[in-house]
Amino acid sequence: MRNGPQADDEGPEVDAEEPRVDAEGPRIDDGGPRVDDGSRAAPRGPRVTDHGGGIWSIPVPIPDNPLGHTLVHVIETDAGPVLIDTGWDDPTSWQTLADGLTACGTSVRALHGVLVTHHHPDHHGLSARVREESGAWIAMHAADTAVVRRTRRSDRGQWLGYLVEKLAAAGAPETHTAPLRTALAEGRGGALPGARAALPDREIEPNELLALPGRRLRAVWTPGHTPGHVCLHLEEQHPGNPAGSGSGSGSGSGDPGNPGGRGRGGRLFSGDHLLPTISPHIGLYEDPDSDESTDPLGDYLDSLERIARLRPAEVLPAHQYAFTDAQARVDELTAHHAERLSDLRALLSERDLTPWQLAETMRWNRPWEEIPFGSRNIAVAEAEAHLRHLVKLGRAEAVPGSTPVTYRATG
Repeated sequence: MRNGPQADDEGPEVDAEEPRVDAEGPRIDDGGPRVDDGSRAAPRGPRVTDHGGGIWSIPVPIPDNPLGHTLVHVIETDAGPVLIDTGWDDPTSWQTLADGLTACGTSVRALHGVLVTHHHPDHHGLSARVREESGAWIAMHAADTAVVRRTRRSDRGQWLGYLVEKLAAAGAPETHTAPLRTALAEGRGGALPGARAALPDREIEPNELLALPGRRLRAVWTPGHTPGHVCLHLEEQHPGNPAGSGSGSGSGSGDPGNPGGRGRGGRLFSGDHLLPTISPHIGLYEDPDSDESTDPLGDYLDSLERIARLRPAEVLPAHQYAFTDAQARVDELTAHHAERLSDLRALLSERDLTPWQLAETMRWNRPWEEIPFGSRNIAVAEAEAHLRHLVKLGRAEAVPGSTPVTYRATG
């Protein structure tokens, strides 16, 4: 996951809150034995969670990141275990994943496949090594596979040039772009982060019932955080819900977005799309080779509605902890973005502003002056995503001929 803002205290970083891993439920490994004085000895391995019904999660660490870890989920199938995401490409992360699989009663070599929710390195980073060690297939949505392919063939110089041009067009001051221009002039090249990421060998098709023997797992395309982000809906009775109770099951009726109520209830592997307290970063779909004007925030809001219609009994996200009441969380996120859009339009009603100027005035989890260099780039991308959606709604427009581009309210 790229560093994203808190839903209740937005910011381009998430270090305002530690992941609440203690709420995930019973552990296979409780953290290690007690020593004589009653304190806890150093853990012998990762604290794996058994979610029941042949589902486990392994907290794979993300180095030097306040998120702490990615929850890699393991699904038992008749053909062997399948992973949902793999974690960051780092020796400690790899060892944690391997030890976690051992705690689940399996191993890397036994893996049958990998389902990747999206291309970010804390989700896809170890996929290549998993495939090398096990021969497992790797599946991803085509839109994110295109990002992986583009990253593998690009170099840092190409990306720096694109970033400098993009930031200047958004109104970034010279003091911000100067370090990037210097790096570009000095020819600081090399591979981009993610250049070693594995090219998937299978495509996840939207609404596809995935070929996992003995399981009913359906792909749900949820663009927004990335263009090819997918959630995975386990269309099976939740082991903790009696048949027909609560939101966990039932065929349902009368929902035009879900004819016959197919697959309602069950469990949802939500990747970064739906997290219990963090609002995922919604920026732009960065593509130096494309002039297409996309609407990532509009995609994200549509995707939230799609997920809400599933009414899952439980959400198993890739960060923080498992939770219930997906509808309430969807409502919170929808209201959050509606408020942000309203605030930005009010600012544009007072005067014309560049995306950079809007980012400076938006509410983050720390004052703008304290936001690090790289995180400011992320913040500006989020401001631009909201601007694009306002333009699509007919509530704002770019001022013709403005350089850098400024926006004003309309309607």
